Amino acid sequence: MTQGSHSQNNIDRFSGFENDYDQHRPKAPTAVITILTSYLGRSPELVADVGCGTGLSSFVWREHAERIIGIEPNDDMRGKALSRLTELTEAEHISFVKGYSDKLPLDGESVSVLTCSQSFHWMEPVSTLREFARVLQPGGIFAAYDCDWPPTLHWSVEAEYQQLINHTEEIIAKRIPEKNRASKRDKEQHLDQIRKSGHFRFAKEIVFHNMEPCNAERYIGLALSQGGIQAVFKLGSSEIHSTLQAFKSSVERYFAGRILEVMFSYRMRLGVK
Repeated sequence: MTQGSHSQNNIDRFSGFENDYDQHRPKAPTAVITILTSYLGRSPELVADVGCGTGLSSFVWREHAERIIGIEPNDDMRGKALSRLTELTEAEHISFVKGYSDKLPLDGESVSVLTCSQSFHWMEPVSTLREFARVLQPGGIFAAYDCDWPPTLHWSVEAEYQQLINHTEEIIAKRIPEKNRASKRDKEQHLDQIRKSGHFRFAKEIVFHNMEPCNAERYIGLALSQGGIQAVFKLGSSEIHSTLQAFKSSVERYFAGRILEVMFSYRMRLGVK
């Protein structure tokens, strides 16, 4: 996230539900490491994970990079990452710091790989990409990658999921003044923004999938970890109750106590400096 009063809404959106987020959101898949290490041509000396949240996209580099720095402006999210870090051994090369995407606490040309997992759409792209280019080494890689919502399960359950999300957005539009809302940019513009920035010699979109075991509790938890639903909860609104209950019932009927392999689909937009 970038600095500024409007951007503070984006940061505050993630306050207070770090435990649900960390428990239910997917960890970054190993395909991320495979793709970016291959493009770099070596194991990275320093990975900077910007907008790292609770560290789900940072810890995956633990055995694949000399140093990992997770950068996160939200205190609750970063606190969860730091708490998880204390539970690890031989993790002195991992750190988490407070920072903003347009003013990183990093030296120029010091970063091998810079990632934004589920986070670039919360950042002002022009100033952010300029800053990313400053800290990346020549030949360094920037990658913004996002998971498609909802994960692929069954069309009827996914339709209930989408209806729930749509309902939350209607409530937010009605109850929260525009000046107080988080500002989310269109992920479909990521690749174009990277190209138009002029900071990268090569840019590409890569699509990949990852299968993960999931039960009804986790699938419901994935929906509850969405910032829009949490924003409605913070309003104390009961308007979402019936839609949420319908979604939960649909999920529980489909899983019927089973653990199923669920497909998480990803889109990565990358640039080579």
